[in-house]
Amino acid sequence: MTQTALAGATAEVPATPVAESPAPRPARARPAAKPHGQWKVDGTAPLNANEAWKQEDGGLSVRDRIEKIYAHGGFDSIEKTDLHGRFRWWGLYTQRKQGIDGGKTATLEPHELEDKYFMLRVRIDGGALTTKQLRVIGQISTEFGRDTADLTDRQNVQLHWVRVEDVPEIWNRLEAAGLSTTEACGDVPRVILGSPVAGIAKDEIIDPTPLIKEVSARFIGDPELANLPRKFKTAITGHPSQDVVHEINDFALVGVVHPELGAGYDLWVGGGLSTNPRLAERLGVFVSPEVAAEVWLGVTSIFRDYGYRRMRTKARLKFLLADWGTAKFRQILQDEYLGHKLPDGEPAPKPTSPGDHIGVHEQKDGKFFIGVAPTVGRVSGSTLTAVADALEAHGSFRLRTTPHQKLVILDVPKDQVEPLIAVLDGLGLSARPSLFRRSTIACTGIEYCKLAIVNTKDTAATAISELETRLADLVDTKVLTQPIALNINGCPNSCARIQTADIGLKGMMLPTDDGGTAPGFQVHLGGGLATDNRVEAGLGRTIRGLKVTAAELPDYVERVVRTYVGARTDGETFAEFAHRVDEELLK
Repeated sequence: MTQTALAGATAEVPATPVAESPAPRPARARPAAKPHGQWKVDGTAPLNANEAWKQEDGGLSVRDRIEKIYAHGGFDSIEKTDLHGRFRWWGLYTQRKQGIDGGKTATLEPHELEDKYFMLRVRIDGGALTTKQLRVIGQISTEFGRDTADLTDRQNVQLHWVRVEDVPEIWNRLEAAGLSTTEACGDVPRVILGSPVAGIAKDEIIDPTPLIKEVSARFIGDPELANLPRKFKTAITGHPSQDVVHEINDFALVGVVHPELGAGYDLWVGGGLSTNPRLAERLGVFVSPEVAAEVWLGVTSIFRDYGYRRMRTKARLKFLLADWGTAKFRQILQDEYLGHKLPDGEPAPKPTSPGDHIGVHEQKDGKFFIGVAPTVGRVSGSTLTAVADALEAHGSFRLRTTPHQKLVILDVPKDQVEPLIAVLDGLGLSARPSLFRRSTIACTGIEYCKLAIVNTKDTAATAISELETRLADLVDTKVLTQPIALNINGCPNSCARIQTADIGLKGMMLPTDDGGTAPGFQVHLGGGLATDNRVEAGLGRTIRGLKVTAAELPDYVERVVRTYVGARTDGETFAEFAHRVDEELLK
């Protein structure tokens, strides 16, 4: 975004023009030896190369070049800044070249790691899909993506093996069906997480669907918000299970009932994981549905104007919140961006049920929704097409993706529930999965990701199969009744939320006795979020020296689960146990 564009920001959010720094306030004094690159404090002069090219030519502009130049000239015609930067604004990353082992991830240059194919991320705000849209995605996958498709924990669908030559036709098909890849990646407002049961759940506090649609329609693709310091993640739910992992998003609204003002939202800001995990914090305000979109715009604009841009490792909203605190953040939001105060609000009650929505549940209209689990989000284009066919044959025309790499099927007539479950099970989507299949998620891993060090999807699938057999005695006797979340990540960046899992695994290469290396994991224990049925959200515990190879993973998980079952106190969760006991008991 140019300096001129920033000065002409959206009218609803009055802001000091960035050409002039605002008068210094004592509360904003900081001891930093170097400027943070905050536009409203330091001016808009770019302080690194990434900020420079974003100002010179924003990410949204690359679509025209993709359609008119690169799709005709092929991969080798793509300008490098477009390839490694602006393409992300349209959901495109180069994928990993096949056959490069994890030990070379940190030693090779990006161009040596990348293939001439792309991962394409389909943006699905609120996870809402029709069967027609699902079929379009499935057909694109089979025709242009070698039948690949992954359900992500951000409610997107990712395809692989996409050629730049095919991107314009893919966009045409997606957009004809009401879908897009706009700002699915990049320094922008990413996909909006939404409750998978929005508008249908019997116990819903407030339906966030109108708000998600408003934010998406008004602000996604808006040039005024298309140059943020880094990515900006949003989550909105009105369901009491708090099913959108709100504690790890930059901006989140959680449904709550105010004693005087009725149903609305509790506002959380500043969450994020990666290598510096931090849970979001409540601002202590009540947000009515009438002002919710403006509050979203205000928080996003604070990030744009005050976010740290000099160092990308410090460019997430969580770092600004850590320095400001919630009181200052709330004050600036109200004074500079909203122009009015927000009422004080109380937190939503803690969830009493898990938020993955697996199984069969009655809707408020008497029909049923069915939550089904693939194996760690791995499906295929042909599977998605078959799912669309199966749903329509059983009277359902809507479904939702979830933040847990699952699918929720909506509007199923009562007499079609069991027949549909049988068909979906045959497609690898279980409504009654094992505890281990239900609770395990995994990132893309070394198969396609340039940042990954280890294989995640196959490792997870093997672990699930092994644990289903090894721990069957505990499940069959109902000694173990609650899922124990196993989150497997291919690198330190935590796309699979390793710090918020019962057992979180961070990929790395480990030394072997013969002097070589083998893929393995550093282990984090005892993390969890409110939607996991944990009383208090918290980050996992890292045990010094606790690392396991991929081959040893089922052995380790079996051992620590049996230790937990044998040593837990009455009613103690795995997370509570993992934080209570001595380290030696967890090895």
